[in-house]
Amino acid sequence: MTSNCYHCGDPVPQDYHHQIEILGELRDMCCPGCEAVAQTIVDSGLTSYYEYRTTPAEKADLVPQQLQSLLLYDHDEIQQEFVRENENFKEAALSLDGVSCAACAWLIEKQLTREDGVQNIRVNTTTHRALLTWDPEKTKLSHLLGVIHKLGYKAAPFEADAQEQQYHRTMKGYLYRLGIAGIATMQVMMLAVALYFEIFGDLDAEFKNYLRWVSLIFATPVLLYSALPFYLNAWRNLRARTLGMDVPVSIALLFAYVASLYATVAQKGEVFFESISMFTFFLLLGRFLEMRARRQAAAASANLLKLVPTMATLEDGSQVAAKTLKVGDVVTVLPGESLPADGEIIRGSTAIDESMLTGEPMPVPRSAGDLVYAGTINGDGNVTLRVTQDRQNSLISNIIRLQDEAQSTKPKVAEIADIVARYFVGIILIIAAGTWLFWHQHKPEDALWITLAVLVATCPCALSLATPTALTCATSRLGRMGMLLRRGHVLETLCNVNQLVIDKTGTLTEGNVRLVETRLFSSNLTEQEVLTTAAELERFANHPIARAFVGHRLEVPQFSDVENIIGSGLKGSDQGREWRIGKAEFVLERVAAEHQPAAEQLEQYQVWLSRDDICIAAFKLDDPIREDSPELIQQFQAAGINVTMLTGDNSANAAKVAKALGVDHLVAGASPEGKLDYLHSLDRQQVALMVGDGVNDAPVLAGAHLSVAMGGGTDVAKSSADMVLLGDQLSRILRARALALKTRKIIRENLAWALGYNVVILPLAVAGLVAPYIAVAGMSASSIIVVSNSLRLLKENG
Repeated sequence: MTSNCYHCGDPVPQDYHHQIEILGELRDMCCPGCEAVAQTIVDSGLTSYYEYRTTPAEKADLVPQQLQSLLLYDHDEIQQEFVRENENFKEAALSLDGVSCAACAWLIEKQLTREDGVQNIRVNTTTHRALLTWDPEKTKLSHLLGVIHKLGYKAAPFEADAQEQQYHRTMKGYLYRLGIAGIATMQVMMLAVALYFEIFGDLDAEFKNYLRWVSLIFATPVLLYSALPFYLNAWRNLRARTLGMDVPVSIALLFAYVASLYATVAQKGEVFFESISMFTFFLLLGRFLEMRARRQAAAASANLLKLVPTMATLEDGSQVAAKTLKVGDVVTVLPGESLPADGEIIRGSTAIDESMLTGEPMPVPRSAGDLVYAGTINGDGNVTLRVTQDRQNSLISNIIRLQDEAQSTKPKVAEIADIVARYFVGIILIIAAGTWLFWHQHKPEDALWITLAVLVATCPCALSLATPTALTCATSRLGRMGMLLRRGHVLETLCNVNQLVIDKTGTLTEGNVRLVETRLFSSNLTEQEVLTTAAELERFANHPIARAFVGHRLEVPQFSDVENIIGSGLKGSDQGREWRIGKAEFVLERVAAEHQPAAEQLEQYQVWLSRDDICIAAFKLDDPIREDSPELIQQFQAAGINVTMLTGDNSANAAKVAKALGVDHLVAGASPEGKLDYLHSLDRQQVALMVGDGVNDAPVLAGAHLSVAMGGGTDVAKSSADMVLLGDQLSRILRARALALKTRKIIRENLAWALGYNVVILPLAVAGLVAPYIAVAGMSASSIIVVSNSLRLLKENG
């Protein structure tokens, strides 16, 4: 007997015997194509396609629409818009729909981590976003998105506009559900009050039962429609063998409804239709207000992307979508327009408003050769710029990505709170069962409503919200201050810092190094020739000192092969002669003893130049101290924090700066390895905050307990640091520390409130002293209080 293909409906050839298990049964396939597509549908967790389809799939369209939309995300052209390459891995920010609590985040992280090829997955319940890193050689993005869909959540690449639309759809759905629950609650409560106070006491039992049926009619839409999100979340958790916040909520609603339905049909016992309606209404209202508050906390970083214009004007006047710009494209920007991409100005000069990145209100002058960034606003000049980064690698995208990383990396206190919340749900269910047994034996008519009060009043929603909302608010606030977090432990560690270790050049000083004197030691070269040679060597360095010689560079480079010895200097060959520039000990190591400069000269000049074994020249440099450096040192010292200036400069200028600022310790002439050795030599009780900007600071920035790189520093320094200071205002480090201390205080307040509330309400509920509607109001109010308390971190004066 010939069977038909379960996928497309065509007859299965007699000589083709292949089957796939779908919906618990082995199904026949007619060809390798149908077999491959059906297997993909099963593997992606989309077997519901077969349950709800009305006709077999056609040969031309074998893949269901839901799976097709996921498979599109595997195309390289599409991934360019939202995927970032990271060594051998790919990284993408995802928007999640349906995540309601820490248990949801834990479930997604647990399931995705099991998948082969997943390097890391971190979910932020406050922003409803996830940061996914995977190996494209081992798995595909469509498969991982399918795993998330299989769990009952929706996932898609994060786009600010798309997520905002999803947020508004979700809020509209909540409003509909809230409206139905509110209307039903008012109607049912009128009937319930009349029955409670025997207003209809002179009526017969049949009419009273009729009122119960009316209450049932009003409460049923509330249970089946308004409360549906709670059941879906509870089912996801139970299916994954974990306990979330909505499990006790769903149990309470369903038990109350079933008991009330039985009492209505049997015409005996108590009904709780008013409790069901009121419970659902208050719970939805609490979730609605909570979502609005959490949205406010999460919006700060997402809104940055909206500052990037959708269209860009190319050099020939044609307009293209800004997200399609590639490295090397040339665009023009008119006065008042936002820059469409990161780039280098090649023509024109203007003033750029960079306040959205640095927090600085005053526009910054920019001209040919300067780097500018997407989303900043052009002032009063026409400029032409060459794109240097595509959209995924732009500064604004990196800021959002790093903020997501920082927010999704949980400190220990958050991890503990999540674990406690999960186990607490189990404890609540056990206590609720014990409560029902006790009251059922002593006062059966009250057993159900007392158990409902226990289930509802003690739901640990506030406990799960206590830490993530505060961390999200604090991270967003730091972003507005011009502090870019790269690690999740920053706020936690910043509170414990008791040792400040800070670089000199470009950090405590402006980094605007000026050449004030040139001393010649050879009569064979003129001063201009010496300065030109020095400038050509320094062309290969990225340090504030190198910028002091820029004005003396040649149009055609003099040296083609220069070696940069980090922390010492540079050496290069020209016409068979070796030139060196840098520190005295490096430059003069081959100079004969009788030709070595005097000791006072070694202290007086910071940079030296030699050719082979001959000392050619020395240079005296000046670098002004930053205006806010004295305040930084004084404020840290006032907080009981020791300050060490750690610098590679071994000249008299280092001691001069240290004395002017009044630092506690000076470590001068330190190599990159020496700086790291100093850090390791500190007492184990010392929690060090390192601030630096140069390539030579990279090792010590990476090795410190906590590190800050200056925004104007090298890329190596910024990639090694835990935090990047945009705008180079040192006073922001003080503000960041104050915010970290306040964040810790608010987290402790939130945890104290959440735990304290449950400790107080639990015995009262078990004792039958808390009515169900009071339990609902208390649980919702507890969550709202925690979120509102965290939102204080977003206020400038908060």
